[in-house]
Amino acid sequence: MRADISIPNPISEAAEHIARQIGMSLSEFYTAAIASYIKKHENNLTATLDRIYAKEASEISPELMNAQIFSLGDEKW
Repeated sequence: MRADISIPNPISEAAEHIARQIGMSLSEFYTAAIASYIKKHENNLTATLDRIYAKEASEISPELMNAQIFSLGDEKW
């Protein structure tokens, strides 16, 4: 996939310099950097959700459950 993005010159120049030093293409470097950022923040999201659900029930209320079942109608599974 191709994405057009704007990156400030100092960051772009630093990225090009580091990518050359470690023998990566700029695309590989940006892909690795973004993947690392995503992994770091996914863990934060999971930890946040774990903290929330440690205190709050994650069950669906009986009323909502009944509404969902009713909305299915007479579907045969």
